[in-house]
Amino acid sequence: MAQQLLMPKATAVWLVDNTSLSFDQIAEFCTLHPLEVKAIADGEAAQGIKGMDPIITGQLTRDEIVRAEKDEKYRLKLAPPKVRVPEAKRKGPRYTPVSKRQDRPNAILWLVRNHPELKDPAISRLVGTTKHTIEQIRERTHWNSANLQPMDPVTLGLCSQIDLDLEVEKASRGMPRPEEVAEEERLLSAAQTQNYRSGSAREDGELDAAAVFAKLTSMRRTEPEENEEEDELR
Repeated sequence: MAQQLLMPKATAVWLVDNTSLSFDQIAEFCTLHPLEVKAIADGEAAQGIKGMDPIITGQLTRDEIVRAEKDEKYRLKLAPPKVRVPEAKRKGPRYTPVSKRQDRPNAILWLVRNHPELKDPAISRLVGTTKHTIEQIRERTHWNSANLQPMDPVTLGLCSQIDLDLEVEKASRGMPRPEEVAEEERLLSAAQTQNYRSGSAREDGELDAAAVFAKLTSMRRTEPEENEEEDELR
């Protein structure tokens, strides 16, 4: 991507007011017409535009301006940027080679069966297909449904494992994991554990009380018998 001057008219206003550069030099540097630069100098154009210093923005150096002021034939050059910003990639449908397009229905079927959390846009990004085709395979109305076999799109080379993992992770956000669900099923709730503990304590209490009363009654019965045996011996 070619480097471009920021706010060319505002830069032209500043150069006209603060330098002795010719109209042609300013016009070429700011991608304007020389007559437009002359109109700026005469106050007929860009009256409401505030000048912007290209030295402060790092797009021009003081030495470059001095050099151009000494030589009218010299043309100003933009200073190289201090930070390189990567060019943004344009988002678009994934390109699928012609030799692999016949495998897309099998890959869609595999994704629908093994990753039901994936929405149609995610499947479309992975395989490079249309929403209509995905709906047909989901509803088993595809013209070749009888011959389709689920096949991993990574194995088929339609997408990378990293892309598949990222889409699955996005789709699974906020959903409980299978191991968490199994753990919740194994663990009893607080109410159940409290009822169990209170019930067991109650049962233990009843058993202990019954044992105590039985022991007391047996002791009362043995005491008269011992007294009677002592009387007979006397």
